[in-house]
This record gives sequence, C-alpha cells and structure tokens, in this order.
Amino acid sequence: MPLSRPAAILALLLAPAPLLAEGAAHDGAHWSYEGETGPEAWASLDPANAACATGTQQSPIDLAGAIKGEVGALRRDWAPGASWVAVNNGHTIQFNLAEGSEGGGLEIGNRRYELAQFHFHHPSEHAVDAAHSDMEVHFVHKAEDGALAVIGVMLTGGGGPGLLDALFQVAPAVEGEAPAGAADPSSLLPTEGGFYRYEGSLTTPPCTESVTWTVMTQPVAVSDQVVAAFATVFPNDARPIQPLNRRYLLLN
Repeated sequence: MPLSRPAAILALLLAPAPLLAEGAAHDGAHWSYEGETGPEAWASLDPANAACATGTQQSPIDLAGAIKGEVGALRRDWAPGASWVAVNNGHTIQFNLAEGSEGGGLEIGNRRYELAQFHFHHPSEHAVDAAHSDMEVHFVHKAEDGALAVIGVMLTGGGGPGLLDALFQVAPAVEGEAPAGAADPSSLLPTEGGFYRYEGSLTTPPCTESVTWTVMTQPVAVSDQVVAAFATVFPNDARPIQPLNRRYLLLN
C-alpha cells in the first residue's frame, strides 16, 4: 500500500520536528553507523560479518594515488523505462527494481551484470584526497553467478530540481516502502570524465569482498533541498575509509 505524500522524504523539510529513522526491528543482528553497533563493532555482532574486520579488500577507500591505465569502456545499457520501488530500510533510501521490470545492466570484460538496485549515502563513502562529497549513489549490479559490480557517483548540492526530487517525493521518511514508478537512473551519471576501478567489498555488513567497483571521477549536482532532506533522515550513513592494502587503484 503506497505511503501518503506527507510521509515522504522531502516533506521532512516542512515538518515541525525531524522524523529521524530510529530503526525498527531488522532481520539478523542490528547494526548502525555509530555507537556500540557502529562500524568498529560490525564484525562482533554476527559471525557472518567477519570480513568487516579481517578482510583485506574492504570498501570504501580514498581514491588517491590512482595509476592511470586502460581498463576498457564502461558498457552500460540501463532501461530508461524500468519501474522502481522506494524502500527505507533504516540505513538508507534504496530503489529496488520492481517485480517483472527489466532494468538493463552492465558488461565488464566478458561478464554481464544486471542492475538490481541503487541507494544513497550521506556524506559520500569514497573520498578523493580525504575530501568527501555531500552524498554518493551506488548502483548495484549482479551477475548470474552472484558476483557483484557497483558504480559509484559523487553527488554535490547546488544543482536544479531533477530525478531525485521526484523520487524522494515518494520515498518513505520512516521504515517501509512505496511504489516509485518508472525512472531513468542514468540521469544520475556524469556526462563526461573517466572512472576509478578497484576490487573491494560491500560497504555494509556482511562486508562481502570480490566486488568490482567503478567510481566516476566527475560528480553530479543535485538540489540542495534533496541533500538537506536526506541528511535529516540519515545524518550519517557512511562507513569510514578503509585501507587500500596491496590493491591496485586504476584511473581510466
């Protein structure tokens, strides 16, 4: 059942008091971004989260010191008319591909990945020379064998109204979900610039590794209202920077 418009993310800017995502019951061990269940404790909350502490290819990272190299074109064929469902899961706002809808996908090398969902972090999880952007969007793709590939885009304020303003009009301000309708997420991609490529992990528990990351070098500007509205619900949903260790960070 769709949530009423007053419960949407953008409505919080007009509310007399912020409706912070306090966090209702979650499946599995409860985790958060601060305090006793914050990032430093993730591995101790559930044995399945061991990689959060012991992994050597964790994300996010500081995208500094990249080596210039040719890693191939970013071959993407997202479906502009795909339908989405807005979900507030207590950690972020996530847009899942609606049942029966085709979202298109991505090819890296000879492997095909299908676009499954996209979600947001405030501030950005990745940094460049220790500098974070206002927000970051992650487009999560999955291959037939379960392998994951994520495209990350830095988002900055100062832009005009766009896709996020429309999507956040229906995104729940408290935990729940609501139909978001058809949307073309490619409008959240930069129109120029290159990208970083490295092997990393999920940035939330269980911090699973062997995730192929592609982070665009150029940010995309969104409206200040969208940034403020998301920050009201999620003041901080970004995992701290992780060590690069012996990985290669490539810049295409």
